[in-house]
Amino acid sequence: MNMDLQNETRRLLDVEDEEEDSAVAVRSEQDAYLDKVKNGKLYLATFAAVLGPLSFGFVLGYSSPAIPELSKISDPRLRLNDDQASWFGSIVTIGAALGGLLGGWMVEKIGRKLSLMFCAIPFVFGFTIIIAAQHVWMLYLGRVLTGLASGLTSLVVPLYISEMAHERIRGTMGSCVQLMVVAGIMGAYLVGLFLDWRWLAICCSIPPALMMVFMCFMPETPRFLLSQGKRREAEEALRFLRGPDAPAGWECARIEEASDEQGVNLRMEDLRDPGVYKPLGVGVTMMLLQQLTGINAIMFYAETIFEDAHFKSSDVATVIVAATQVLFTALAALIMDKAGRKVLLIISGVAMSISTAVFGVYFKLSSQQNSNTTVSSLVVTFHSSLAQEPQTDLSWLALTSMGLFISGFAIGWGPIPWLVMSEIFPTKVRGVASAVCVLTNWGTAFIITKTFQDLKALITSAGTFWLFSGLCALNVLFTIFFVPETKGKTLEQIQAHFRGTPGL
Repeated sequence: MNMDLQNETRRLLDVEDEEEDSAVAVRSEQDAYLDKVKNGKLYLATFAAVLGPLSFGFVLGYSSPAIPELSKISDPRLRLNDDQASWFGSIVTIGAALGGLLGGWMVEKIGRKLSLMFCAIPFVFGFTIIIAAQHVWMLYLGRVLTGLASGLTSLVVPLYISEMAHERIRGTMGSCVQLMVVAGIMGAYLVGLFLDWRWLAICCSIPPALMMVFMCFMPETPRFLLSQGKRREAEEALRFLRGPDAPAGWECARIEEASDEQGVNLRMEDLRDPGVYKPLGVGVTMMLLQQLTGINAIMFYAETIFEDAHFKSSDVATVIVAATQVLFTALAALIMDKAGRKVLLIISGVAMSISTAVFGVYFKLSSQQNSNTTVSSLVVTFHSSLAQEPQTDLSWLALTSMGLFISGFAIGWGPIPWLVMSEIFPTKVRGVASAVCVLTNWGTAFIITKTFQDLKALITSAGTFWLFSGLCALNVLFTIFFVPETKGKTLEQIQAHFRGTPGL
């Protein structure tokens, strides 16, 4: 009996040793392969793709300089009242949610590359309708179309980049999506300082037109080509992306082996597969928590906070906010593949939790001083009593909190949910699962944007920001216990983690 137990124990240990030796061998093969890779054309393909998120950023940033002009325009057919201005800003999120659903179908039917090229059409048509607008409904239609394109872009581009990039630089390349979004927002703010709303719309239509042209010369992703049984085209795409020295056949074989294990077609019973429902739960929850950080509320208050802190030009203030986002998103992109996703998410969540808690204190103290919780009354009181030192101190407290929040969001919870979404799903469900994530993100963004004022009236500004602080703390706990570290892993290894099997 003891002899049998010893033999069984020895056999299990031998199996474990063989698995460890196999994993080491695969890792050494992988490193040897990546050492031969040249990244020049991968960077070029990434640049062509991220012109889409740049266009998306211009769409988001367009409303900030355009709404004040359209609210005062002499033509009564185009003049926006407060309610119309609110819809002009928020209707983009409805179009984006629809775009996410459409994108999930398109990436599976026509591929990643053609889907990305298609994104340029509603971008350009939408801005053309805005340029030619003669009635408010034309402005709405233009915003819906550009929102539709934004939703498509927010789904397709992360998938395209993650399926092209190898594990050594996938984090940096994937983070460029959010970097270009915030760069586009800042670009719209900057150009809006010098051009009117029609000329600004003309400028906003340039990046998507360039994207369509550049993408004509870029390859389809190797993983999509292999899923369609196009081995030769996949090897050609890999030779383009990895350079002539890397053996494209080796990477093709590795991807095919993982695909054979997972299967190709999505079936209903796959929803019971932990390799499907676990990453779907992580992706959807991350998108939900990203919007529940309070980013829209902070941006809503940004202009007033800068006014309180003696910044006379709120237009310049919004450019400063956007520049802060660009700086820290660029920092996140640079360190993403060194620090890892989880570390940055935790740091980001802690920074946002602290800053929103301090924001709550700011609004609580301000309401006590002025017997009024609205920010507009703070501005009026401030200008009527410049000698009050406590008011100045409170303004700078809010300014510091906003800076901490924006930098914290940009370094973690801004770019990483989109990056993780593009990494964790098996190929056969990547389009559908990504569509669910994008719909969750944009749907939540619309709900928060339209209900924020009601929430503020219900539990006060201070209570609202303390609620956001608690949700940011929840982000940290969710990251610690449920979000896997994807740094340095192939897409196949990440998916094997969820299935509980050894990675390839």
